[in-house]
Amino acid sequence: MAFPTLTPTSTTSRTILPVTGNTDNVVANLPFGIYAGSADFLSGASDQVAYIYKKLGGDVLDIELTTGSVYAMYEEAVLEYSYIVNVHQAKNILSDVLGDSTGTFDHDGSLKESTLSGSLSGSHVALKYPKFEFSYARRVSNAMSSEVGVGGNITEYSASFTTVANQQDYDLQSIISSSADPTDGDNVGYKGKVGNKRILIKKVYYKTPASMWRFYGYYGGLNVVGNLASYGQYADDSTFEVIPVWHNRLQSMAFESAIYVRNSHYSYEIKGNKLRLFPAPETFTPSKIWFQFTVQTDAWEEDADRTTGADGINNMNTLPFDNIPYKNINAIGKQWIRRFSLSLSKETLGQIRSKFSTIPIPGESVTLNGAELVTQAKEEQEKLREELKTVLDEMTYDKLMQIDSTLVEAANKINQHMPNLIFMG
Repeated sequence: MAFPTLTPTSTTSRTILPVTGNTDNVVANLPFGIYAGSADFLSGASDQVAYIYKKLGGDVLDIELTTGSVYAMYEEAVLEYSYIVNVHQAKNILSDVLGDSTGTFDHDGSLKESTLSGSLSGSHVALKYPKFEFSYARRVSNAMSSEVGVGGNITEYSASFTTVANQQDYDLQSIISSSADPTDGDNVGYKGKVGNKRILIKKVYYKTPASMWRFYGYYGGLNVVGNLASYGQYADDSTFEVIPVWHNRLQSMAFESAIYVRNSHYSYEIKGNKLRLFPAPETFTPSKIWFQFTVQTDAWEEDADRTTGADGINNMNTLPFDNIPYKNINAIGKQWIRRFSLSLSKETLGQIRSKFSTIPIPGESVTLNGAELVTQAKEEQEKLREELKTVLDEMTYDKLMQIDSTLVEAANKINQHMPNLIFMG
């Protein structure tokens, strides 16, 4: 019995990477399509097919990849480059933009129009060179300033209560809460802002603040020099001292406390927000005691009448960084992208070939190198990532400053050995 002659439909593999790509077919094969609107990206993805064809030996042995896979790998490489560079820039600027406007993002990581990001959309903040604001240091300084009473961003309020003869104890929390009742008709600055929130008493006094000249001692401050706690008027053997400004500030606070307490013949103590006056008030004492206070709020709560940055950037996650536009990636970046895309394509090819470790042929079998390709590709990807991160870490703003400092020092050393010109007239 004769065997029939078999006529195969095709003598070649159904999936073979062609020599070149086609820009018309790129968009349809992109998983995310983030750069689908960039003609330069479409050209780069198309050219990547020819690059991979040559690098993987397509003119010697068939490459079991489609052009669509190459286009997808090229997009992934661009996104990986954008991710690493954005993380690097976040290290550079985060401390200077904390509290600034953030944004909302779509599923691709692209900035969307929103209340906070409306002015940022399309501006690609990641590409800008920001001003140094020392935002975090300023936030810490403001908190410290508020504590010592020399500024800050916490609103201080004032209130008063009428003393009662022979009553020493007064609950300031209750006094303020009752006067801050939002249903009450009193027009106070803290109306409706207290509730059950704890208040922090800053100062207690029963007269209006004295004029600044009283800070400078018993004689009114004329001709006072040096250490104000030690010297009065000029004398024949006057001594002059240069003292820091903070020293004067502490002295002024001490004199102010003396005016409000010692000179007033009254003192007080505060436990919690319970005020106790010494001695017990009498009928002829001042009828009102005044005090200044702040209302404790949550650290992330914004003031109703001002913006303090609580709704702004708080970490790397809320930086308004978009995907880096393809047109803004220079030759250095595009070469990294080509190499990384090649590695991704090699990994995909290895996974495909790993599905069939051997292929039987008449009288023999062909062993495929799928596992080896996957291992090589993963190692190459890790090396490329580390290479890019290492280079970027050497170019952070603080490292650039160190480099400039080294150059300046080296230049100064060189200049020390250069003979100075002597003018001869």
